[in-house]
Amino acid sequence: MPKPAEISTIVPWLEGTSSSAFTDFSWRKVHSTMRLFTGIVFCSLVMGVSSEGWYSFFKEAVQGAGDLCKAYWNLIASNHQNSNRYFYARGNYDAAQRGPGGVWAAKVISRFRHYLQGFINYYVSGNSNSALEDLQSNQKAEEWGRSGKDPDHFRSDGMHKKY
Repeated sequence: MPKPAEISTIVPWLEGTSSSAFTDFSWRKVHSTMRLFTGIVFCSLVMGVSSEGWYSFFKEAVQGAGDLCKAYWNLIASNHQNSNRYFYARGNYDAAQRGPGGVWAAKVISRFRHYLQGFINYYVSGNSNSALEDLQSNQKAEEWGRSGKDPDHFRSDGMHKKY
């Protein structure tokens, strides 16, 4: 970490300021970023809340997130080839059955997974076409489940009945 005297050489517009001014600037920057993030989350929640109220919305969102986690753990436990689309559709379907909070949670978690997986694929596999096609087909399966359609459409042959 640079010493306060070195900071003015790294960041010329801070020349002549004390280290406490730099610390205050950094804190203000972090604080404003946190306020922006909090505002975005709050607005996102307000847009998703129905007339049923906040409590039911949050309850549905937590239960929907649990449904997605359950589907993910079932995906891992099943260890069945080409079953990921079924489990993504199943998790989103179960979450959507909870209500508006479940749909919101399913959208947020699915988008986060999609962006994270795309980011990882870009740096690991060089953004190959097969990875991109896989992401798009998974996204279609998630939307299929969220829309209330039967996730068994994506069930692969030979999968155990308990899933």
